[in-house]
Amino acid sequence: MLYARDIMTTEVLTASPETSIADLSKTLENRQIGGVPVVDKDGRLVGVITQSDLLERARDLEMPPAVNILDFHFYLQIPSHLLRKIEKMLGTSVGDCMTPDPVTVAPDAPVSQVAALMAKQKVHTIPVLKAGKIVGIIGKMDLVRAMAQEPGD
Repeated sequence: MLYARDIMTTEVLTASPETSIADLSKTLENRQIGGVPVVDKDGRLVGVITQSDLLERARDLEMPPAVNILDFHFYLQIPSHLLRKIEKMLGTSVGDCMTPDPVTVAPDAPVSQVAALMAKQKVHTIPVLKAGKIVGIIGKMDLVRAMAQEPGD
């Protein structure tokens, strides 16, 4: 059985919330990676920013569905969700566009659990934490490589 520690990338590139989106985009392209953990000045994990966050930032704003009753508009989405979308779209720094409170795993998490988390939570970059410290990161390609190494059934 494979565990997170067996497939994780241990040389973890991180970004700070103050990093510009332009600089982050160049880094993701140059390193050919899908995302990075975001850490504060003390090295604590505060979020993750991925290609998906950048794509969401580039999309056109879609107004939430609404119901009109007697000239009153009732939006069928929580206003804070719309506000968060607008903040991401207008953001110029990693802190503006990152996903806060990311999904994480421990080094001893089975790969099957990591894959299930990625699918269920719809995330593709998962930091690996040990005693609250980043010791690795797992992306989709790490899982694909793991599947290629496993002996066939």
